[in-house]
Amino acid sequence: MEYRRFEDTYVIRLDRGDEIIASITEFCKKEQVRLGTLEGLGAADHAVIGLYNVGERQYHKTELNGPMEITSLIGNITTKDGEVYLHLHINLCDEAMAVRGGHLNECRISATSEIIVRKINGQVERLHDTEVSGLNIFRFL
Repeated sequence: MEYRRFEDTYVIRLDRGDEIIASITEFCKKEQVRLGTLEGLGAADHAVIGLYNVGERQYHKTELNGPMEITSLIGNITTKDGEVYLHLHINLCDEAMAVRGGHLNECRISATSEIIVRKINGQVERLHDTEVSGLNIFRFL
C-alpha cells in the first residue's frame, strides 16, 4: 500500500496480495481517520460479500474466486468502541461480465486498487441496535 494526502483527501494504491479491509483499517489507524468516506475500483481474485437479512438478523455470505474487476467500492469510516469501523459495499464483475455485489467482508487485490478516502473532521460512533435491526448504526456524539 502506498498513499499521498491532498488536504482532506487521501489517494491510496493497494498492490497485489493486499486485503482491502485490513489495509484500509491499518491506514485509518496510522493517519487517525475516525470519520470519512471511501470510494474505489481495481482488480481482485478473491472476495467474500454478504447480504444482511433483517428478519433473521444474519448475514448470508458468498465467496467469489477468480479474475474480477472491482467496478465499484463505496463506504464510510466511523468508530465502534473507539476502534476504526469500516462499512463497505462492493460490486465485482467476472469474466462473463456478470456483476455481483453486496456488503464487503473480505477482498484480496490481484493487480492494483485505486482508493480515495476523504477525511471528515469529527467522529461518529457505532451503536449496536438490538431492538430494530440488529445492525451497528450511527450514534452521533
